[in-house]
Amino acid sequence: MRTTFSLISLAAIALVLTFCLHCFYSYFYPMKFSEQISDYAQQFEIDGALIASVANAESGFNETAKSSKGAIGVMQLMPSTAKWVAERMGEQFQEEKLFDGEYSLKLGSFYLSYLIKSFDDEKLGLCAYNAGPTCVRSWLANSKYSQDGKTLSVIPFTETKQYIDKVYKNYNYYSKRYKAV
Repeated sequence: MRTTFSLISLAAIALVLTFCLHCFYSYFYPMKFSEQISDYAQQFEIDGALIASVANAESGFNETAKSSKGAIGVMQLMPSTAKWVAERMGEQFQEEKLFDGEYSLKLGSFYLSYLIKSFDDEKLGLCAYNAGPTCVRSWLANSKYSQDGKTLSVIPFTETKQYIDKVYKNYNYYSKRYKAV
């Protein structure tokens, strides 16, 4: 009788812990727009888990997010950058549409892919997404930050270094959890 009660208690505890763990991961690693992310990943030739990682790092998938610097939406694009991206894609630009998750993801995914291809390096593309391509080019030209002009040995902005760490922490989760993305 005692053994049966112990087994039932252990099973109940395991269920509660499993539920709590699921809630923890759902809170810290939300996944919205998985179908759109998958589509944009294929369309723009970029890893869907990386798109999800950036969306989580930028806004936690919050469509109404607006930064103190003026970046808007899920992918936290500056309106001027979003306008440039939309024009490059042949899309009609409307700033208020940046609060639409699908639109923000489309422009942000294209831009992220563009930056990675431009720098021919994922990490540099992510740095450029956060700090801007002009900053990254100046870092690459500075021997304090780059020995070869192609890779960074030091990321001089603390915010950008923390951003890269966060994106890759997110990526570690999303790349295992969401195989279809």
